[in-house]
Amino acid sequence: MPSLSQIAPVARPYGLRRLLPGLALVLGLALAAMVLQRATGIAALSPMVVAMVAGIALRNLAPLSPALTPGIAFAMRRLLRAGVVLLGFRLTFGQVAEVGLSGLAVIGGTLAATFLFTKAAGRALGLDRQLSELIAAGTSVCGASAVLAVNTVTRGRDEDVAYAIACVTIFGTLSMLAYPLLAGPLGLDAVAYGLWTGASLHEVAQAVGAGFARGEAAGQVATIAKLSRVILLAPLIFALGAYARARGQGTGGAAPVPWFVLGFVAAIAVTSLVPLPAVVLEGAQGASTLMLTMALAAMGLETHIGRLRAKGLRPLALGALAWLFVSGLALGLVWLTG
Repeated sequence: MPSLSQIAPVARPYGLRRLLPGLALVLGLALAAMVLQRATGIAALSPMVVAMVAGIALRNLAPLSPALTPGIAFAMRRLLRAGVVLLGFRLTFGQVAEVGLSGLAVIGGTLAATFLFTKAAGRALGLDRQLSELIAAGTSVCGASAVLAVNTVTRGRDEDVAYAIACVTIFGTLSMLAYPLLAGPLGLDAVAYGLWTGASLHEVAQAVGAGFARGEAAGQVATIAKLSRVILLAPLIFALGAYARARGQGTGGAAPVPWFVLGFVAAIAVTSLVPLPAVVLEGAQGASTLMLTMALAAMGLETHIGRLRAKGLRPLALGALAWLFVSGLALGLVWLTG
């Protein structure tokens, strides 16, 4: 049976009444996940991951009404793109400048090399291109958000998305716990440690948590370095889209042009050039988190445990290899440029 992500492009135009049941469900899952994270105060407990796991559990434990289909499909496509656009309001080009040329070299070099290494390792392990590409994006750029955004051109199955997000969650959390303990033995000062953390940890929350665990200065550097990495999501998606179109991949022989990425870049430009009120920035950031969390809840509702289990342990091995590579390479480049 085809998944929602496969049938959604040919579905009837969205109507509000048809969308409400599915949207209400994913909104409920998203809000519950966000409340749980705030109540526990655990940085590693990403609302997006919690919402996805809740969706998977609901999908595999109880039958879902067909009336939910349009709203779930809408969240997986339209809300996802809107959430990525609003991510841009977290960043400014000035923050990138604060990293410095050597810091940008570490970040850019680590990202590009990790992405290419993970793709090559995926081929060596015999994994599908789509799954390897999603794990590569999540590891090299910004975790679950990158997996979701890159899948707009990669067009992996819902199970590929879920598996990739599971990988970046597991290994990113391990890094968040281990990095603060390694800073001393590795002889890293606050700036070097913050740059290593921001250049290699998977999720923004993970990088921020690990950074501030070593003090205010390290936390600030880690945050800026990580957000600078997030900006590189835009050129990565455009490059993958252009490559896919050149090879005639995707529905109808061509991959879509990811125009929403232009909105992402435009949002960064606005925050860089216009002094927006704090309430506006906070509202945009909150809306982004909610939309992406809803998109992941919808993705979970379309994920079959049996299909995940059928993929075996090779994708997990790829996630581990990518994790070790990004951590080691970033550390080596920090030492080299320090």
